[in-house]
Amino acid sequence: MDAQQLPVIFFALGANLSFALGSQVFTHYSRAVNPAWMNAVKAIVALVCFILINLFFVPQVSTSVVTILVLGISGFIGLGFGDIFLLRSFAELGPGRTLMLFSFQPLILGFFSYFLFDQGVDTRKFWAILFFVLCVFLFSFESFQKSRKWQMAPIMLAFSGILLDACGVLMSRWSFNSTPELGSLQGNLYRTFGAVLFYLILGMKGRFQLRNLWKARSTKDKGYLIIGSFLGTFLSLSLYLNAIRLGHLATISGLSITGVLFSSLFECLIEKKWPSRYFMTAFCAFLIGMKFLLF
Repeated sequence: MDAQQLPVIFFALGANLSFALGSQVFTHYSRAVNPAWMNAVKAIVALVCFILINLFFVPQVSTSVVTILVLGISGFIGLGFGDIFLLRSFAELGPGRTLMLFSFQPLILGFFSYFLFDQGVDTRKFWAILFFVLCVFLFSFESFQKSRKWQMAPIMLAFSGILLDACGVLMSRWSFNSTPELGSLQGNLYRTFGAVLFYLILGMKGRFQLRNLWKARSTKDKGYLIIGSFLGTFLSLSLYLNAIRLGHLATISGLSITGVLFSSLFECLIEKKWPSRYFMTAFCAFLIGMKFLLF
């Protein structure tokens, strides 16, 4: 392994672990309140953290207006619009299953990175698609066994979130390529501002009442929301954008296997139940698919 890639791997692993912890909070409050409100809270908490850390600890790099706009739009699309689909899928499928479907993202990123950033892609790895599609079928069949319905809607929500998140990642990588000296903390400031702008627009259209719903939460709930948002958004984004800035996009996304492992473990511990046989079979298909993707 290239020693220069070790920091990238550690950044990606740290991002996956912190997001897996935060996703348990996101799932709970997406079910208890609604996904749009939960997304708005985590985006605002992250923006406050990024403002404070950039204000007091990070030397600011001179950045072009175009780069700032692209990062803002990437946050608007990926962290704003895309995360609504993601958290709705969390609420219906659970974080472990949703993140397993994210195994398609390395293929999407690898395809577009080949054309946009001249990053190599191994066409043999598209065999992984076969096993990832098997994961999708098994999740649908599991729902069919329970309710006699295929429940494709949550899966399509997850895929919508995957595509929008991939767009945000590609735009972020373009920004770092155009301004190599730009740090991830400053870049995330612009991205989270774009996400908060999305939720402000959504709130003005009456889709949710941010302040009233926040006031209705107990002090304990507010603590969980702040900690979960800090881990799953601020810390996760900080580490992940560092990995994007330094590493190969398809490889970074390929490390999503650890996110699935972490999320599934935490999900089982919190719900105090063993994973179903369908989940375990899908997980085996996922591992085989990741083997084709990474090796």
